Amino acid sequence: MHTWQKNHTSSHLQLWRFQLGHRGTIFCSRFQHRPSHGRVFFHRSSGRLCDGCLVIDFLCESLKTSFLTPYLEPMKPNFTNGANFAISGASTMPEYVPFALDVQVLQFLRFKTLSLQLVSQGEKDLVGEEGFQNAIYTIDIGQNDLSAAFASRLSYNQVLERIPSMISEIKYALWRIYEDGGRNFWAHNTGPLGCLPQKLASLSKINTPSILDQYGCIRFLNDAAQVFNQKLRTLCNELRLEMKNATVVYIDVYSIKYELIANATNYGFVSPHMACCGYGGAPYNYNSSVGCGRSGSNICNEGSRYVSWDGVHYTEAANAIVASKILSTHYSTPPLKFGYSNICTT
Repeated sequence: MHTWQKNHTSSHLQLWRFQLGHRGTIFCSRFQHRPSHGRVFFHRSSGRLCDGCLVIDFLCESLKTSFLTPYLEPMKPNFTNGANFAISGASTMPEYVPFALDVQVLQFLRFKTLSLQLVSQGEKDLVGEEGFQNAIYTIDIGQNDLSAAFASRLSYNQVLERIPSMISEIKYALWRIYEDGGRNFWAHNTGPLGCLPQKLASLSKINTPSILDQYGCIRFLNDAAQVFNQKLRTLCNELRLEMKNATVVYIDVYSIKYELIANATNYGFVSPHMACCGYGGAPYNYNSSVGCGRSGSNICNEGSRYVSWDGVHYTEAANAIVASKILSTHYSTPPLKFGYSNICTT
């Protein structure tokens, strides 16, 4: 979840984020940092599952603020510009990962408590009570739940039966933040799961025309993602009515990413279903046993010509396009400009 706010005594923009791993999330706990991650922008391992910047980095850049420090950063963390609570692989449901959404909510609440204590003691570089209220909280989670459910051999209908529970976890998280003073919420829906090289490679033996759509994506996986998205949209509509003096914005990231796949060549991409970093070569260059950065894996020379970085997460080039479309407001309901001034309510 992201939170943006410009307080009255500082030019700092406060941002917190609960993020789903498939967006190219910052990671701190379970993944080994590899040199290939971050090679484009940072020229070193950056803690991002990407060759460069994430969507969140571009959003921060658009607001002329520095990138976020992960909440779990062990070495000299800097929270003057907020904190990122995202964990790669995060899900809404606690059964899948140790850092599920409910844990991230608790981490945020602890962070807020400690921040307010330090501010009351004279600390100048952390956000205060008004800052937390005026911040923008962005939640971006759900695809890992769908992915894990299908990977556990559940039927399509069984996966759909789990979606209401996923939405309930998101609802609880948003209400918990609201009850604690948050008022500005951005909810990103989930992307086209069936277009990921990871999924295409895992189902390569049955990738017949009957299960693939016109753009080479697995139809039933995308259908499930759209069911999730419709329920998330409904939740946002409900919260918009129920949360007094709050702003709830729904972002259609699915349409942004699907359009990117469908018109990849128009954006300069050559292989929308092939990972830049992976193993196995065409058509997907993905093997779950030889992940990006591991011994035997290969890396493309021009990541800017690929949509997928490692079979799951996007390249910096693709992330830049996704971010620009989010900023356009064309995919936002209501179509509010990204930034505290048009979102914060009084």
